[in-house]
Amino acid sequence: MTIAERDRILGFHSGVVRNVTQRELPEALALARREPEINGFVISRIQLALVDHWRLGGALWGYFIGDHLSSMLFVGANIVPVNTDFPARQAFAGELMRTGRRSSSILGNQNEVLDLWEQISMYWGKARAIREAQPFLSMSIDPLGAIDSRVRTVVAKEIDLLFPACVDMFTQEVGISPIANGGETQYKRRVAEGIDSGMTFAVIEDDEVHFKAEIGFATDSVAQLQGVWVNPKLRGSGIAVPALSAVIVAVRAKFAHTVTLYVNDFNTPARKTYERVGFQQLSLFSTILF
Repeated sequence: MTIAERDRILGFHSGVVRNVTQRELPEALALARREPEINGFVISRIQLALVDHWRLGGALWGYFIGDHLSSMLFVGANIVPVNTDFPARQAFAGELMRTGRRSSSILGNQNEVLDLWEQISMYWGKARAIREAQPFLSMSIDPLGAIDSRVRTVVAKEIDLLFPACVDMFTQEVGISPIANGGETQYKRRVAEGIDSGMTFAVIEDDEVHFKAEIGFATDSVAQLQGVWVNPKLRGSGIAVPALSAVIVAVRAKFAHTVTLYVNDFNTPARKTYERVGFQQLSLFSTILF
């Protein structure tokens, strides 16, 4: 038995962190697909990068033991761990401390995110917010209840109607406005991209948005919802469940068989809505916001 084999058996393996190369992307995709729902975001980035590496949207760090890719860390606007154990997180933490913070959040499986944050927090400074417990939900069937037939995809000419709802939702969810400090043009471009891709759904009547939801990303098997919002004037009216149910049906028909999302544990109304639609908890996420 070699020293490397002994250390791996005992859990004392050592590896190196480096960028995953273009030719290694199929191996990276296979690793992420061990948990296709949990790792949906990274899978979506890898699938784009397989076509054009510049579409990865960030760096993909691999933790290699010899030639074996055992863990990954996506490092872009968001930092997302994939299949990390403690030695891998130690190695990734060392690189994050060396390069400094350039991302706006760390998100993913609770134990991985919180352990990674514990290792780098002294060097990165205080987080703006820590969302320790975010139920990660999934469903692979159509809702059984009523469907709101008014839900449809938003068209480009409606962006000025939709934009204030997007800003309100982002501000409530993240705690800062996406249009602060000159960010309006960039955020509006991002909203427009979602509309142009057919991934934004809404109920719009008399030039007023009553409900909206977006697909954050889609892979060949999973689509993740984000930005679910109900007009404050209509909250408590019962619109959320049938409207969201209609979105689920549309997403499963056009994009992916499985629909996922994650929600703050303290958002009781939203959690009840998702439960009534048919979502079930698969895991717990955490998000560190800067």
